[in-house]
Amino acid sequence: MGEDLKFIMFSLGHESYGVDVDHVNTIERMMPITRVPKTPDFVKGVINIRGSVIPVIDLRGRFGLEETEYTEQTRIIIITINDIEVGLIVAEANDVFDINSDLIEPAPELVGGIEAKYLQGIARLDDQRVLVLLNLTEVLNKNEIVQLEEFEVTK
Repeated sequence: MGEDLKFIMFSLGHESYGVDVDHVNTIERMMPITRVPKTPDFVKGVINIRGSVIPVIDLRGRFGLEETEYTEQTRIIIITINDIEVGLIVAEANDVFDINSDLIEPAPELVGGIEAKYLQGIARLDDQRVLVLLNLTEVLNKNEIVQLEEFEVTK
């Protein structure tokens, strides 16, 4: 039998997504973002959290989905992947789920308009709900975004 894995569940529109809790540092309320010139539209800028300057990406824009207005439920999930700290803007962040690795299926070619390369897999939570698990390494693929290390600020 597979091992239990923990995922933070969040939403983008009507779809539920998950990221491995081991990569999540904090979940923050929406805050002012300082725009950085010459970055893709989905790179919204940088925020300062407890003395760290962190680039922020709108996941809807990253996936080529239509961006929406931010609301009271909008959150920034601060993650670390490959020694890079990044904020991901999501519609809302919900619960932590334990999912047995045996219940994770390979991702189809397209889910909710998002290409399979950005997906780690699909987990069935029950008969009606599925959780789309993100492949954060690909979501933050530096060849497609920007050199995120350029946002490092010396103190």
